[in-house]
Amino acid sequence: MSNAPAPDAWPARPTLTESGSAPGAAEQRVTLLIRLDDGPGALESALRPFARHGVNLTRIESRPRRGGTFDFYVDCESHRDDATIARAIDELSRTTTRVTVLDDRHVPWFPRHLAELDLVAANTLDAGGALHTDHPGFSDAGYRHRRADIARLAQDYRYGTPFPLIEYTAAETETWGRVYGRLAPLRTRYGCGAYLAALDELERHCDFGPRSIPQGRDVSAFLEARTGFVLRPVAGLMRPRDFLNGLAFRVFFSTQYVRHHSVPFYTPEPDVCHELLGHAPMFADPAFADLSQEIGLASLGASDDDIERLARCYWYSVEFGLLREDGQRKAYGAGVLSSVSELERACGGGLPDEAFEPWDPEAAAREPYPITDLQPRYLVADSLRGARTKLQEFCASLSRPFHARYDATRQRVWVDRAIRRRR
Repeated sequence: MSNAPAPDAWPARPTLTESGSAPGAAEQRVTLLIRLDDGPGALESALRPFARHGVNLTRIESRPRRGGTFDFYVDCESHRDDATIARAIDELSRTTTRVTVLDDRHVPWFPRHLAELDLVAANTLDAGGALHTDHPGFSDAGYRHRRADIARLAQDYRYGTPFPLIEYTAAETETWGRVYGRLAPLRTRYGCGAYLAALDELERHCDFGPRSIPQGRDVSAFLEARTGFVLRPVAGLMRPRDFLNGLAFRVFFSTQYVRHHSVPFYTPEPDVCHELLGHAPMFADPAFADLSQEIGLASLGASDDDIERLARCYWYSVEFGLLREDGQRKAYGAGVLSSVSELERACGGGLPDEAFEPWDPEAAAREPYPITDLQPRYLVADSLRGARTKLQEFCASLSRPFHARYDATRQRVWVDRAIRRRR
């Protein structure tokens, strides 16, 4: 049963400008450096011109200097050509020690509006029939053709249009059913409580089961009603920066193709079994959804080095994270929950105690990870809430050129100071 709205209920797609911004989405910021002599009422006097000329302030940050002076960094909700900010600056220049208009911060480009995910969704590293020679389906022309057809549906998807439906074949459904059935006893034994509760609801509301492959549209509507997270179709693997940026909007880029039938319990890249059996149930949990978005927000405008650190944190939590529940290791990471071998290895025994360490984002950020091999080590959190709190503290420690938050009502990212996004 589908919970998705009818096509005519979807919002109209905004037109993107050449710079990639949705009309009305640009948020103007002017950053000023105001130097003041220390003394009673000095800051209050310096702020009066803003109130007098109707300039809204979004941030004030103070830094003491030698010689009894203070520097105040002030962000104004305005733009440099606005007459009101010009009058406020003119008055400040006559009443303070120094006032300087700071240049906008230049950061790597990132989406500011939900519609701008259209600009990154097509930037896949692998898509359609472009498979590597070691892929199980490389020599299967029919499989490659089918992958390409499903990839085109994802590539044609745009913000505001209905999530594409896939008419899965009998062979694809059989592969899904084999994976579903083989994982069933393992996930019941080793899946964390939040995962099992969500999976039970998905089985009742979204046709989860071994006999049919759920539609991404139905699963996305289910998740949105619970945590605000949605799925978005994508043709293949994405760059870490683009993928993580999507999480800031509570969007999870999800593939729709099925792994090759010859190796049903292995896939070299994410497929619909991994996405729906591994990731989707966990996005119904508020703490896990917040943890995922925290990584996404930290990735916006981040340096390449910090993107790598965040990608490692994502790997050791969202993909391969474990919890302790009732004194036992339970899986919450999708890479574990969707893999027979990983579940048995991570939760069923066979590894020495040294392979399991407490969840520590600082340690995760320094640790490379294998992509196609079984994991040699796992990080174990005390709870999802605890994992989220530690990740928040880690993200706050990163050197950030601005602070960002997501405004779900306006479907856009708000930043607290002037920036210029460079391609």
